[in-house]
This record gives sequence, structure tokens and C-alpha cells, in this order.
Amino acid sequence: MSRAAETYPATTFAENGQYSSFKLPLTLTIVLAGMAFLPRVQESPRLAGSFLGASLLLLIWQLALLLYVRRTGIAKQFKILVQPQHYVQALVQFSVYIYWGYYWRPVYDHLWLLAGQVVFAFTLGILLAWSRRRTYLLGFGPIPIIFSTNLFLWFRDDWFYLQFLMIFVGFLGKEYIRWQRDGKSSHIFNPSAFGLGLFSLILIFTGTTDLTWASQISSTLTLAPNIYAYLFVAGLVVMYFFSITLVSVAAAITLFALSSFYSAATGVPYFLDSEIPAAVFLGLHLLITDPSTSPRTPLGKTIFGILYGLGVFGLYTLLDLVGQPTFYDKLLCVPLLNLSVILIDRAVRSSTSTSLTNMWNEKWLQGHANIGHMGAWVSIFIVVSLLGKTDGRHTGDSLPFWEESCANGLVNSCERLLLIEATYCSDNSAWACNELGAHYRKGEIIAYDDTVAQKYFTQACELNFSAGCINLMSEPNVTSVHAPPKELDLRLMLRQAGKNLMELSSADLLERACDHNWSMRCS
Repeated sequence: MSRAAETYPATTFAENGQYSSFKLPLTLTIVLAGMAFLPRVQESPRLAGSFLGASLLLLIWQLALLLYVRRTGIAKQFKILVQPQHYVQALVQFSVYIYWGYYWRPVYDHLWLLAGQVVFAFTLGILLAWSRRRTYLLGFGPIPIIFSTNLFLWFRDDWFYLQFLMIFVGFLGKEYIRWQRDGKSSHIFNPSAFGLGLFSLILIFTGTTDLTWASQISSTLTLAPNIYAYLFVAGLVVMYFFSITLVSVAAAITLFALSSFYSAATGVPYFLDSEIPAAVFLGLHLLITDPSTSPRTPLGKTIFGILYGLGVFGLYTLLDLVGQPTFYDKLLCVPLLNLSVILIDRAVRSSTSTSLTNMWNEKWLQGHANIGHMGAWVSIFIVVSLLGKTDGRHTGDSLPFWEESCANGLVNSCERLLLIEATYCSDNSAWACNELGAHYRKGEIIAYDDTVAQKYFTQACELNFSAGCINLMSEPNVTSVHAPPKELDLRLMLRQAGKNLMELSSADLLERACDHNWSMRCS
């Protein structure tokens, strides 16, 4: 039996009386309602209302079940069933929150809301199970679902009731959307991925991504130093216990290979400033690796991982083409992959080659295939890290690189240059605002619009950038004035989604600027 299938013996939990088992969900509901009065939750009346509203709905549900028990005499109960698959994943996921949150404090502010979602999920799981049958299997299962969901998406305080709704949808899919797999009833979709995928579609079609922290979550992972190495080590823990190494490795290799081919063919990176975005690297370690909703054969896991890599790669382009946030790429394809699991396993089992099916020769390492796969992944990660494909400085980290690429007419480079400058301008880089204004006034890489140009020149001038003031007072047909970035601009633009550079010495800042191809600072 694999570690993923190991469980502790189920223990029936029951007390005297028909209604005694309701003490647990009732207690959890009271705890959830009480959390509405925490200082963190009281920061927003609508956030507190979300907690109280969720508690009220759970309470009404319990009253309905109590009336059913009273009418039928059929008691509800639960069994304690502890599975390592759940608590190991939860501990690994929580370690990511702790490490990431140390460098991006909103994560720590979110922990109370994370705890509230866990309480809600336990209560919801019990009530959903009791609504269908008599017994609920009580373990750590809800925790990794909540932790996984919040690693990729959470709603802002005023819209937090949608977070509870997303969790409800995920659990509903787990409880009711099922199939027979290997003779047993099993849920089709990864619960967190199902809710994330569905709500991602809703946010895209309604244009309401700004109701969430999704953009910040996706971009701030790199604030934590060596985040790729950390996620790699965290992933190894999950790989060791649950033999899902091939899923992550196949996805990673696919993405590394596709990114390299694209870069070699076009001269520019496929992803903006990395070979694999950190959030995608997180997803292939801690989102698609649910043993219950991925293939069970080694070759099937490999195919599953390859399909995830292809899906992310394709969705990134598709989302960019339709003008939607590209960070949804890692979320949208997982439910579709879950639907393919049985077909993948059936196709694999038709193979007559044992070595191919197992992706390992049984004579190697005495048949310990997962250890061998992990060893291969360690070697691959070390190589790509030494090549600067993970935590090292990436080609796309340099804004002058995108300026040069745009000037040379390389594919997508001008669009990305504008995107980067817009990002830095929103961070109050006066130089970036002035450059954007110049682009709109010149009308070469983007349509001429002097009204927009004046808006950016005004922002640059207000930030005490003299070239912006000169351009603001100039006639539209006059060539825009350019000037080198000031030290403050460099401190903003050289962060490259990394740590704050405000306390970096001027000498170190100039050395960093030169290293990032700002040639005027190399003297």
C-alpha cells in the first residue's frame, strides 16, 4: 500500500442521545460567529457580516437536519479517520504561508480569515455529508482544501462572502460530482481547483478580478528570497509521502522546455520575467498533486503533468490575446485535467510494457521508483538553477532589454515594454510615467493619444521629473524630451518584484543598475 492510501483506523464517534453528535457542528458554528468580533474582522463591517451570514446559514441548516432526525429517528454521527495525505499537505502548505508572509505582510493579516474558512469548511463538510448519509468521516481533509484555495485566490474584505461561496461550491463538487473509479465512488474534481477554476471564469467574464487579491498573490511570491528553492524543497516532502513526483516533474520539464524553445525562436522570454512564474511553480507542486484526483499509474501521472504544462503554456497566450490577466493560466485547466484521469489510466493500462507503464525498470534501486524519480528531479532542478532559470536573475528582469527588443521589432516585446512601464508608473516611478507619455505622443508602438500622454506627463511632473514638466508644456507635435531615471526611479524599478530597495546603499544600487543593463549608470 502506498503512503497516499494509508489511513489510521476509523473510530466511530457517538454519544448517548439522538442529537449529541450535533454538538460538534453547533460548537464550530458558534466559533465562526464569534470570530466576527475579532479586531481583524471588525476592520470591515461587510467582512464581519460575511462571517455572521455564513454562521446563520450553517445554523439554519443544522436546525433542518435536527428536525429531520426528530421526524425519522435516524441519528447522524461521524467517524474519526486520519489520513497522512491531508495533514502532511496541510503542514507543507502552511509553511509556505509562514515563509511568504514574512516578506509580504498581508499574508499574516489574512491568517485569521484563513482560520475562519477552516472552521466554516469543517462545519460545511459535516452538514453536506449528513444531508446525504448518516456518517461523516472526520479528519484533516478540509484543511488542505482551504490552504490550497487561498494560496491562489482570496477576495477582498468587502467581498469576502464570495470566498465562503467559493468554498461551498468546491465542497459541493466534492460531495455530489462523483464517478466510479476502480470500483469505488470517488470525487472527480480536486475541491480547491474546482472552486478556483469556476470562480476564475466568473471573474474573467465579469471583469471583476479587482474584487480579489489574485494579482498581488501571483506577483508577491517572489518577494520571498529563493522562493523557487523553498517550493522545491516543500514539494519534495509531498513527493516522498504520496508518490506524485512524476506529475510535478513532467509539468516542470514541459514548461521549462517550451519556454526555452520559445526564447530561442523569438529572442525574448515567453513568460515576462521567468522561465516558469513562481505561482505556476507553486501550482505544479501543491495544486495539481492531489492523489485522489490525479492518475494512479506512473505513466498516467507523467501524461497528466505534461498536459498541465501544455495547458498553462497555451492559456497564458490565450488570456493575453483576449486582454485578460494571465495569472489565471494555472487554475483554469485543472478541472479539465481531472475529467481526463480515468481515460488516461485506461490508455496507460493497455500498454504491454511494464517499464514504460511504471516509468522505471524494476531492477533499478530495487524497484523504488519514486525515490529514483525524486533523485532525477533533484538533478534537473540543480541544473536549471545553475543556468539561472529559477531564483537567478532572468533576462526579462531588465527593462532596457525590453526597450532594445522593442526597437528591434521582436515579437510581443513592445507590448511587454508598455506593460512593465505602466506597472512602474503605477508605483510612482516618474521616469516610467514620462516614457509612457512619450510613447503615446509618438504613436509608433501604441496608437497616438495626446490626452493619455498628457496624463502621464502630468504624473511625471508632479513627481518632480523635469522632463515630464517640459513635455507637459510642449506642443503635441514636438518631440518628447527624455532623461535618465533618478535614483528613486531605480529603487522602484530594480525591485523586479523582489525586496524593497529603499535602504540599499547608492553604490550597491548603481552596481545593480549596471547589472540590469542601465548603461548610463555603469560609470
